[in-house]
Amino acid sequence: MQYTDIVLDHFKNPRNQGELKDADGVGEVGNPVCGDMMKIYIKVGKDEQGQAVIEDIKFQTLGCGAAIAASSMLTEVAKGLTLDKAQKITREDIVEKLGGLPKEKIHCSVLAQEGLKKAIAQYKGETFTESKDTDDAKHAHC
Repeated sequence: MQYTDIVLDHFKNPRNQGELKDADGVGEVGNPVCGDMMKIYIKVGKDEQGQAVIEDIKFQTLGCGAAIAASSMLTEVAKGLTLDKAQKITREDIVEKLGGLPKEKIHCSVLAQEGLKKAIAQYKGETFTESKDTDDAKHAHC
């Protein structure tokens, strides 16, 4: 299995790793088949236009190198975005920013994306419904 230098860098030097004690939203997702577990924490503020933005974001991931790298990259991409823009981050965006992932590791980017969506839904007081991608990711083999 070949990982890009970007994936290896985010695995070895994860950005925004840890817990936000005063998080406004927490998204917890996992893959019971391979054991990858992620928690995405967000702190929400307001921009000049009064729109809700991700002021701070952290993650805790228990899983493979690709899962840690996907979580780390997600936080880099989402930080500073409005919630509307952050909700539109796709697994393809994460994979592209990482310079690619092996096919059998794409589910890691799905988990990261869905963890963020879950955290935003919690902040908004909405019910989160998983996409077909999340269901597929939960049954992917690592």
